[in-house]
Amino acid sequence: MDEYLNKGIKEIIAEFPEIEEVLNDYDIGCGPCEVGICQLKDIVAIHRLSEDQEQQLMARIAKAIHPDQDIQVPQVEKKAEAEVKEFTYSSPMKKLVDEHVLIKRWIALIPKVVENLDVESEKGRRLILDGIDMIRSYADKYHHAKEEEILFKYFDENTDILKVMHADHTRGRSLVKEMFVALDQKDPKTIAENLMAYRDLLTEHIRKEDEILFPWMDNQLSNHQVGELFSKFDAVDRQIDLSPDKYADFIDRLEKEFEKQEG
Repeated sequence: MDEYLNKGIKEIIAEFPEIEEVLNDYDIGCGPCEVGICQLKDIVAIHRLSEDQEQQLMARIAKAIHPDQDIQVPQVEKKAEAEVKEFTYSSPMKKLVDEHVLIKRWIALIPKVVENLDVESEKGRRLILDGIDMIRSYADKYHHAKEEEILFKYFDENTDILKVMHADHTRGRSLVKEMFVALDQKDPKTIAENLMAYRDLLTEHIRKEDEILFPWMDNQLSNHQVGELFSKFDAVDRQIDLSPDKYADFIDRLEKEFEKQEG
């Protein structure tokens, strides 16, 4: 079993597909992850499992890998889908989580944006450009920059999960570039595909940060480092020429517009 601890989780799932379902039982969604470079030992370490849950999880994984051995696997109840995870974040981490709220409101609107996609009229093109600006300015320049340029620097950026986060950010920027090209070419199909891909990417990315990465980071940071982060975040926000209210207003207007259409 020890030799599998240092193997990539995707490699292990490919060899033993039933392990993906085992991980799902503990709300560890490695299967859909497109990067999948985390090692098994890191998957266990960064998720907030109790000691009993960790032992149960490893016992079930060991049973899947070595089914011929007599391993007693405890029965574990699946978590209800409606169960809400609650975490207590430090002030700087809570700031990032709070910023996620506006981003999640935007990506929740993307299916309606795609449904109403219009690349011919000025109003339709303006909506796409405003949406791209929301991604580039608020989600990337204002939010992701604090993660990449400040928060992640407190940790080993060769850690697998941070490689995944960086890869997600890079993928998001690539999708935005493709949207710009498609808009210039008046290609609604490609715009729609990239918007939906961005929605899927950020939905899972934010979940990983809110539920896994940020709680894990909070456990590693000292009180002094938490204070430093808060000060650095505040300083960067004052330096960036960007008003979060502008993007909150954009989302508010868009939500009301779609509500009227449905009404």
